[in-house]
Amino acid sequence: MLGDRNEGMATIPGLNRIQFEGFCRFLDQGLREELSKFPLFPLSKYPKKKNVLDFVETEDLDFRLFSETVHLLEPLINERDAIYESLTYSSELYVSAGFRWKNKMPMREQTVCIGNLPLMNSLGTFIVNGIYRVVINQIVQSPGIYFQSELDSMGCSVYIATIISDWGGRLQLAIDRKACIWARVSRQQKISILVLSSAMGSNLKEILENVCYPEIFLSFLNAKANKKANKNFGSKEDAIVEFYEKFIHVGEKVSFSDSLYKAIHQKFFKQKCELGRVGRQNINRRLNLDISQNNTFLLPRDILAATDHLIGMKLGMGTLDDMNHLKNKRIRSVGDLLQDQFGLALIRLATAVIETIHTAFDNNEIPTLNLHNLVTSTPLTTTYESFFGLHPLSHVLDGTNPLTHIVHGRKWSYLGPGGLTVRTASFQKRDIHPSHYGRICPIDTSEGIQVGLTGSLAIHARIGHCGSLESPFYEISEKSKRVRMLYLSSRKEEYYMIGTGNSLALNQGIQEEQILPARYRQEFLTIAWEQVHFRSVFPFQYFSIGASLIPFLEHNDANRALMSSNMQRQAVPLSRSEKCIVGTGLEGQVALDSGIPLITEHAGKIISTHTDKILLSVNGETLSSPLVLSERSNRNTWIHQTPLVSRGACTKKGQILADGAATVGGELALGKNVLVAYMPWEGYNFEDAVLISERLVYEDIYTSFHIRKCEIEILMTRKGPERITKKIPHIDPHFLRNLNENGVVSLGSWVEAGDILVGKLTPVTDKDKLDPETRLLEVLLDAPIATTKETCLKLPIGGRGRVIDVRWIQKEKEKEKGRVSRSNPGMIRVYISQKRKIKVGDKVAGRHGNKGVVSKILPIQDMPYLQDGRPLDMVFNPLGVPSRMNVGQIFECSLGLAGSLLDRHYRVAPFDERFEEEASRKLVFSELYEASKQTGNPWVFEPEYPGKSILFDGRTGDPFEQPVIVGQSYILKLIHQVDDKIHGRSTGPYSLVTQQPVRGRARGGGQRVGEMEVWALEGFGVAHILQEMLTYKSDHLRTRKQLTGALMLGRALPKPEPQDTPESFRLLVRELRALALELNHFLLSKKNFQMNRTEA
Repeated sequence: MLGDRNEGMATIPGLNRIQFEGFCRFLDQGLREELSKFPLFPLSKYPKKKNVLDFVETEDLDFRLFSETVHLLEPLINERDAIYESLTYSSELYVSAGFRWKNKMPMREQTVCIGNLPLMNSLGTFIVNGIYRVVINQIVQSPGIYFQSELDSMGCSVYIATIISDWGGRLQLAIDRKACIWARVSRQQKISILVLSSAMGSNLKEILENVCYPEIFLSFLNAKANKKANKNFGSKEDAIVEFYEKFIHVGEKVSFSDSLYKAIHQKFFKQKCELGRVGRQNINRRLNLDISQNNTFLLPRDILAATDHLIGMKLGMGTLDDMNHLKNKRIRSVGDLLQDQFGLALIRLATAVIETIHTAFDNNEIPTLNLHNLVTSTPLTTTYESFFGLHPLSHVLDGTNPLTHIVHGRKWSYLGPGGLTVRTASFQKRDIHPSHYGRICPIDTSEGIQVGLTGSLAIHARIGHCGSLESPFYEISEKSKRVRMLYLSSRKEEYYMIGTGNSLALNQGIQEEQILPARYRQEFLTIAWEQVHFRSVFPFQYFSIGASLIPFLEHNDANRALMSSNMQRQAVPLSRSEKCIVGTGLEGQVALDSGIPLITEHAGKIISTHTDKILLSVNGETLSSPLVLSERSNRNTWIHQTPLVSRGACTKKGQILADGAATVGGELALGKNVLVAYMPWEGYNFEDAVLISERLVYEDIYTSFHIRKCEIEILMTRKGPERITKKIPHIDPHFLRNLNENGVVSLGSWVEAGDILVGKLTPVTDKDKLDPETRLLEVLLDAPIATTKETCLKLPIGGRGRVIDVRWIQKEKEKEKGRVSRSNPGMIRVYISQKRKIKVGDKVAGRHGNKGVVSKILPIQDMPYLQDGRPLDMVFNPLGVPSRMNVGQIFECSLGLAGSLLDRHYRVAPFDERFEEEASRKLVFSELYEASKQTGNPWVFEPEYPGKSILFDGRTGDPFEQPVIVGQSYILKLIHQVDDKIHGRSTGPYSLVTQQPVRGRARGGGQRVGEMEVWALEGFGVAHILQEMLTYKSDHLRTRKQLTGALMLGRALPKPEPQDTPESFRLLVRELRALALELNHFLLSKKNFQMNRTEA
C-alpha cells in the first residue's frame, strides 16, 4: 500500500520535548499575553494602600507596558559558572514602558528592565541558586460546566451543574426533587436561581423568553414554600443586596448603592467567575451556545442554558459527565505555571509603580520623573525566586542517574494549587481511566500516600491545544494508499474505533488479521479489521519511559512493574558500567535525551583527547568540547564523562564523543550482567535477602563513587565577623591536621568522621567589655578568658573520603583574583569523594520488582558453581517469584545466559504473544538450544528441564538434589546503602517538650520503641530491658541525670522513685488497666499498718 516504506514510520519524539515546548510557548506567547493585560493606572482620588484592580480609570495619569517590544538579553553567566558560584542562570527582560500626563505632558517611552527571568538549559531544567530544579506538569479540572447526580437524604436523585472558573472557583446549580432550582457558592449558603438571574441583570420576561421550560420557572416562583426564597426577585437592588449578604460578606447587613453593584460585578462575576478561553469553549460546546470566544466571563445566558439542561436531566434527557475523563481535564505545563507567576509579578510591579507615582505626584515631581526610577526589577525577581523555592510543583532535580533526568521532567501531578490534596483525594481520582491509554502510564506512579496522584506521561504523549493530552495513531483508510499518523485527544478519540493491537510491521496499513481487539467509548470490543479507524503506532505507546525499559513486561504483575519503574530511577551509576544483554531498544534514546553523553554538533576530526576536554578540528578551526569531571549530582552520585573517540578519528554531526555516568556507547547502563541462580542457601536468602560472591567486591563489579557536600556559612555577627583560622583552642591537633594556613582543608586530604574541614571562631563577647570580676579571675588563674567559641565544620558520621574540591563563595566579589578576604561574609563548601564497595546491608534489585538486601558475602570458593566450574555471583530466593507473579525475570535470566554464551544482545518488544502463542518461551528456548550447540555444553539446554541446570556445592563439591534455574540477569545497585542508614546512639540530644530522644540519624537521635515493640518486650517478659527503655532511656529526668555519675563511680544504677514516674511508664500502666490489670504502688505504714494508695 505504501510507495515509500519509510513514509509514515513513527519515531519516538524527544523525551524532554514537553519541557522545551512549554518554555518556548511561554517566551513566544505567554509573556506578550500577560503584558497585554497590564492595566492602565490612573491616579486621581486614589487610595494608596489598596489593590491595583480596585481603582477606577480617570483621565489624569497613565502608565503602560508595550508587549510588542519585549526582548531578552544574553545571560550574563554560563551554566557551569552559575552552578559553581551558586547563582541563578537567568536573563534580563526588557520592555518598552510609556508614561503620560494627559492634557499636560505627551507620552514618554523608554526601554526598561523589569527583572531577571530564569532560563531553561539544554537539559530542560532550571538552575536556581546553583541547584538544578525542574517544574513538573499539573493536571487540573478543565474550566467549564459539568453535570452530575447524587442522592439526597430521602434517597431521591438531585442533579447538579458545577461551573468551574479558570482559577478553580466553583458555582453550583442544583434542582431538587420538588423541581426547585438553587445556586450555591459555598456549602452553607444557597440562593434562588431567579434571585441570581435578577442580580445579574435579567428580569422575569427575559428569563421566560430564553428558557425552554418557562412553566417550571413560573411554578418555582409561585410556589408558597418558595415565597421567602424569591421575595427579592422583583427588585434588582434587593437581589443584589441578598447576593452580597450571602456570598460576599456573610452576615453583614448592607443597603444598595452603585459601589455595591460594582463590587459584586468586579469581585464575583469578573474575578471568581472568569472562565477563560478554554472555559468559554467548553461551555459553548456543552450547552450548544454561540457566544464569542473573547467573552470569557459568566453571563446570564450561561446560567439560564445550564438551568435548562438541568431540567432536561430531571426529565430524563441528556447524559452525565465523567469528571475523571481526560477530556474534562487539562494539563498545565511549565509554560502555564511560569505565565501565572509572571502575571502575579506584573500585579506586584503595578502596585510598586502606582505607589512611586503617587509619591512623585504628592511632591510635584511628575514632570521630571524618570522611567528607570519608576520601574523596579524586584517584583519579578522575587516572585520567581519564591516560585522555584516554595512552589510544590517546583522540584529539585533527581539526578541519581540519566533515567531520572529524563523522567523527572515528564512527571505529572494532581497536587498543588488548584488541584487535589493527598488527604481528600478519593479512590476514583487515583484510579486508572480508559481515557489514559496512550497518554498517562497506567503503571508508573509513586508508592504510598501519593499513589495515583503523581505519575509519568506515556512516551508518545504530547500537550496539544488548550492543555489537552494527545497520543498518535495510524489512520487506516481503504481509499488512501498512504498511512497518516494523527494525534488525537481523548475527546476526539471517542468518535473512532481504535485498534489496540501493536503492529511490529514496517508497513502499518497491511491487514494482519481478520478480527482484532479495539476500544470505543471506554469499552473494549472485538471487531473486524474493516471497522477499525485508527491503530496504535508502537508497542510501548501506553507506557512511560521507566516501564518501557522492562523486558518481558507482559509477564509481570502490574504492582511489580510499578516497583521496577521506580527502582530503576534509584540505581546508582557504577564505576564501570555495562550494557544489558536483554533490553527493550529504548536504552539509546533515553541516554541521548538525558544530555549525559557528550554529542558533537559539528563534523570534523579529533585533534586530541584529554581528561577535561576534547579538541576537534572543524573547517580549519579548533573547537574545544569540555568534559564533566567528577561533579556531584543533587543525590550525591558521581557525574563523570569518559572519551570514546581517539586522536585522528573523523566524526559526524550528532556522534557521541564521550560517555557519561551510567551510559556505555550512548546507551543506558544502570547495572551489571551477573550470574544468578534461584535456590535456597542456608537461609541467607530468606525473605528477599540476597547472597553474593566476594568477586563482586574484589573486582569492583558494584563499586560506586559518591560525592558529599559539606558547607558552612560565614556570618557577620553583632560582636564582629566570624574568623576562618587554623588556630582553634582546646582542640586535639589530630583533628586539625588537614587544615592549611587559611583554616580550610587542603585538596587531596583523606578525612575521617569527626575531622575538622573548616576552622571557624565565632565572637561571643568583646574583651574590652569584660566585667572587673572576670578580669580579676583571669589574672589570678593566669588563664585567658575565651571571647570566641568554636563553630567549626566537622565531617559527620559516615562521611570518610578524599577532598576533591573546596569552594569559597563570597557575597562580595573581590577584584584581585586568587585572594580571599577572611572577613568577607560568604560560604565555604567542601566536596568529598567516597568510594563505596558493595557490602552487607546494601539494596540490590532487578528490573522486574525483584529487590533484596545483601545478607552475606560468601568467598568465591564456597559459592555454588556450574558444571563448567564457574561460580555464581548472586543467589536469589525462588519463593519470591510465584507469589509476586513477576515471571519476566525468569525469561530475562535464561535469555541472558544464552546471550552471554553467544555474545549477543537482545532487544525484546512487549506483548509478543499477540503474534505467536508462547512466543517468549519459544524465543528463550531456541536461543538456549543454539547456545548449547555452539558452545558444546549440553547442560545449557536440558530437554527434561529446559532453563535449569545441576549445580554443585562449593563447600563440599556435591551436586544439589534438584536442578536450579541459572542465568545472566541485569542487577542494579540502589541508592539505599547501608553507609547512609546505619546509626547507633548511646547519649545524645533530647526533645525540649517531651524530654525523649530526638528522632533521625542526622540529629543523632535514638531508635523509637513504639507500641508494638513494647508489646513484644512484654510478651517475652524481659522486665529489666522494659524498665530501662521506659525510664532512664526515655523521659525520666532525675534518674537520667544520676545515671552518668553512677556509671563513672561504679555504683549501683539508681532506681526510679514512685513520686516521679515517667510519662512513658504511666502510659504503660494505663494500657494494662485497659486489659483489666491493675498496677499501682502501695506504701505500708509501720505504725498502724495502713496502706496508702499512690496513683501511678
